[in-house]
Amino acid sequence: MLPSFHSADPDTPAPVEPVRTVFPKITGVDVAAVFVGKRLAGDFYDSIRASPERVLIGLLDVAGRRDENRQILTTAQQIFRTVGAKLFAPSDINESDAMTELCLRLNRGLLEVCCGPRSCPAFMACYHERFGTLCYSNAGHTSGLLRDGTSISELGSTGLPLGLFSHATSEAPTIALEKCASLLLVSRGVVDSEGRGNGSSEAFGLDRVKQVFQDAPLTNAQALCTTVLNSIAEFTARAPATDDRTALALLRTA
Repeated sequence: MLPSFHSADPDTPAPVEPVRTVFPKITGVDVAAVFVGKRLAGDFYDSIRASPERVLIGLLDVAGRRDENRQILTTAQQIFRTVGAKLFAPSDINESDAMTELCLRLNRGLLEVCCGPRSCPAFMACYHERFGTLCYSNAGHTSGLLRDGTSISELGSTGLPLGLFSHATSEAPTIALEKCASLLLVSRGVVDSEGRGNGSSEAFGLDRVKQVFQDAPLTNAQALCTTVLNSIAEFTARAPATDDRTALALLRTA
C-alpha cells in the first residue's frame, strides 16, 4: 500500500501520489508485488486489464528521490493505463508492435514532464490469458527471472532506459509460460543491497536472487516476493533500507 502524505499548510495541496495498484484477477495465474518500508525513491509498479484476454504489468525505477519524482510517477501511470488500454484492447493486434509503441509513448511523456533526461529503467509485459504467453520489454531494467521446470533464465535488457533519448526504441519478444512457470521481477534496490555481516559490503546481486528464487516453494506470488525480501533483510542484518526494494511475481498455476 502506498504511504499517505499530509501538508503542514492546510492551504497547500498534498503531493499527488500514483493510484494504488490492485492487480486484476487472471484465470490460472497468481500475481502480487511487495515492497519494503517507506517509499524513498522511484520504484513503482502497476497493472491493468487491457482487454478480456490481456493484462499489462509494469515495474519502473525512476532515478531520484520520491519527493522529486512524484509527478513523474503519476504521469507514467497515467500513460501506462490510458495508452496501454487503447493499444492492447483490439483482439487482432501485433502485441510486439503495441508494446514498442507503449514504450515510445512512455518515453516521450517522461522526457516532457522531466524537462530533460532522467533515467527510468522499466520492465513491462503483456500476459495473454488464453494463450499463456508473455510479450515483454526490458528498457534497461534489472533482468526479469523466469523459472520454468528446474532452470531459471534471464529476461535481459531489450533497449535503453526510458527518459533518456526521444527516439529510443525497445524490442518486445514473446515467450510462452508453461504451467507452473513463474516470473520474478526485482528492483535495483534489491540487487544493490549491501551485506553487513563479517564486515563485508558486498552487494546481494542477481545471482543470490536467482538462488532464493530457485529454492523457494512456489505456493503463491505474495509468499515468493516476501521470501525474496526477507532474504535481503537477513543479508543486510536488517539495516534500514537506503533505496526502494520491490519484488513482483507472476505464477502460472493452470
